[in-house]
Amino acid sequence: MDTDILTRIEISKEYLNFSAGHFTIFSGGDRENLHGHNFQVRCHVTAAVGADGLAFDYVMLKRVLKELCDALDERLLLPEQSPHLRIESADGMVIAWFGKERLTFLERDVLVLPIRNVTIEELAGLLLERLRCRPELAGLDLREIELGVSSGSGQWAFSSWEST
Repeated sequence: MDTDILTRIEISKEYLNFSAGHFTIFSGGDRENLHGHNFQVRCHVTAAVGADGLAFDYVMLKRVLKELCDALDERLLLPEQSPHLRIESADGMVIAWFGKERLTFLERDVLVLPIRNVTIEELAGLLLERLRCRPELAGLDLREIELGVSSGSGQWAFSSWEST
């Protein structure tokens, strides 16, 4: 059997989701009101089919994706790299300054992420990078990964990585 045959595995499970609050920043003076979404995550991985008829252990991939979703679940997400938001922490509180607006949250409810804006585009890229850094994927002959995040029905953003 030809072991150079590639296959594309799609992982799209109902449990690959997280609920989170956020607001999108459009400019230095314009942002959405605070609101939340039930975000969905899906992943496509392209790999060679091995002599045993398997590409890789995608049970492991499902487990890792669930862990990545769980890390974002039930939190308010704030973008650490936004040029329009200043984030401070003091006395168990997180203060997000947007212009003259002072938004105050309990520290335990907030997750500050290394992104520019809390959008599905940025979340897809962040989760893809976090997935690629996982040791469980080391040594696998993965050719391509595409990770998608949805904030609602019919609205997805995908980030992709391809081996060189």
